[in-house]
Formats: sequence, structure tokens, C-alpha cells
Amino acid sequence: QVQLVESGGGLVQPGGSLRLSCAASGSFFSITAMDWYRQAPGKQRDLVASSTTGRGANYADSVKGRFTIFRDNAQNTVYLQMNSLKPEDTAVYYCNAAIRPYSSGSTTVPYWGQGTQVTVSS
Repeated sequence: QVQLVESGGGLVQPGGSLRLSCAASGSFFSITAMDWYRQAPGKQRDLVASSTTGRGANYADSVKGRFTIFRDNAQNTVYLQMNSLKPEDTAVYYCNAAIRPYSSGSTTVPYWGQGTQVTVSS
């Protein structure tokens, strides 16, 4: 059973920084991508940043230049460094991982973390 465990959320003032982490555990063959999404109250869940194995990172326009996604592949962990935070960044942040369960030919299976609250307020 694969689990994604997130940590690092909290309350921060505008202009501040936070680092989120998400660690994948359990038995699986490989991870093809790890992403961060966020969902504000009353809104849909949107992609914030993605990291595809062997390809690199992509960001939503709203966070470019402020957020950085990076991975520790040895630890099956993805991080989201968030700088210059704004009140509109307030949301529950979710980690998503696309995992091959058995072999390189396995169909990838998506897994979600439990979510971590980020609140940007003075």
C-alpha cells in the first residue's frame, strides 16, 4: 500500500516563506512524477507545480519565480519551497504522485496526500 505523507504547512505573514514536503512510502517500482496542487475554499483543485522524472519542472503562472519544486529521489520525497507568499496563496496544498507499482511497463497509478493547510495572513 502506497502512502503519501505531507508536512510543512502553517500560518505565515505576507512576504514570508514556507517549505512543504511529501514523502512516498510503501512498496512500488518507481515514481514517474510528483506534483503539488492546491484548493482554496469554494474553488477547484489546481496544479501548482509538477516534477516529471527525467524532464524537469513546470509551474502555474501565478507562482512562477516564487515557488520551487524539487525532489530527493533517494528518499522518494518532493518539496515545494514557497517564497514571497501572498494572501491569495492561502489554500490546502495536496501532493500527487504517479507511481508504477510493479515494473517499468506498469500503468501509472495516481496517489494523493492528505493535504496540508497554508494560510497567508497578517
